[in-house]
Amino acid sequence: MGRLEEIRERLEVCDKQIVSVLEDRMDIIKEIMEYKKENGLPILQPEQEKRQRKMLKEHVKENTYKEEILDIFTYIVENSRKIQARTLFTHNIFLIGFMGVGKSTVSDYLSKILASPQVEMDQVIVNKEHMSINKIFEEYGEEYFRNCETNLLIELQKKNNQIVSCGGGVAMREINVREMKKNGRVVLLTASPETILERVKDSDERPLLRGRKNTEYISELMEIRRPKYRAAADIIVDTDHKNVEEIAEEIVGKLTHL
Repeated sequence: MGRLEEIRERLEVCDKQIVSVLEDRMDIIKEIMEYKKENGLPILQPEQEKRQRKMLKEHVKENTYKEEILDIFTYIVENSRKIQARTLFTHNIFLIGFMGVGKSTVSDYLSKILASPQVEMDQVIVNKEHMSINKIFEEYGEEYFRNCETNLLIELQKKNNQIVSCGGGVAMREINVREMKKNGRVVLLTASPETILERVKDSDERPLLRGRKNTEYISELMEIRRPKYRAAADIIVDTDHKNVEEIAEEIVGKLTHL
């Protein structure tokens, strides 16, 4: 056997060891998630990931391949999150609620912490139509935009484990609720009219609030939508006076106990 072949055989043995260790790690991740679910422990623990990375950095600080090892570990953690998400959910998560309740912010965070694809419905429609939502309303009317939402929800049935941030009016159509329920859990986020006004006051992308940005009108519109929102929801999470980590943990905790 030549020297090169001998080296390659050692590499093959090393690769098999890596695969075996990674399988063990993924099994441990599943075991941790199942234990948390059974014992009612917090599911999302980003601080634990920070501790792991700090420990790893300390462990490899003198290593010749420090940067490469840290890069590989980042990829391992990302895939561990995917294992966590699949252990927790086999369906999509739809975030509904009035404009300004935090759907985009929360979906972005959940997408990162669960390593799951994020779908921002309004943005997808804007990209497809090649115009802003305001322009769609002006050119084609609200009914056209609502049909775009329904068609997109039908498309979303093709995949699972997506975090979907829905437009404020999505849950007002019964067909939309049926589509979301086919392969998803519907999470209603709520907030007070005062909180919502504070969050949307500087935005010009809310056609329904044009010229009517005040708590009185927001409150009226919220009351009109409230019955439909609540009827569609599998769980309800209030976002007032909570940071995104607290909101995400509450969502995941409630969904795992459904």
